[in-house]
Amino acid sequence: MLYVTIQELEAAINYWRSQSPAEGEELRLCLEASALAKPYALMIVQGAQRVPLDVLDEVARSAIKQFIKTKQTT
Repeated sequence: MLYVTIQELEAAINYWRSQSPAEGEELRLCLEASALAKPYALMIVQGAQRVPLDVLDEVARSAIKQFIKTKQTT
């Protein structure tokens, strides 16, 4: 089972925010950052340091995988 750490989630959220800054008066996050923010917030509340990839929804799983792939090529 593969895991993602809270630090990786935070870095991925920041990456997606830099790729697509918040919009509108409400400063709405892009789809990817929003999808990653939900498990990130739960991890903070629960005091978790990592979460299995398979518990993330499809959008969050795709966003973290794209972030990791981008990070590996730079």
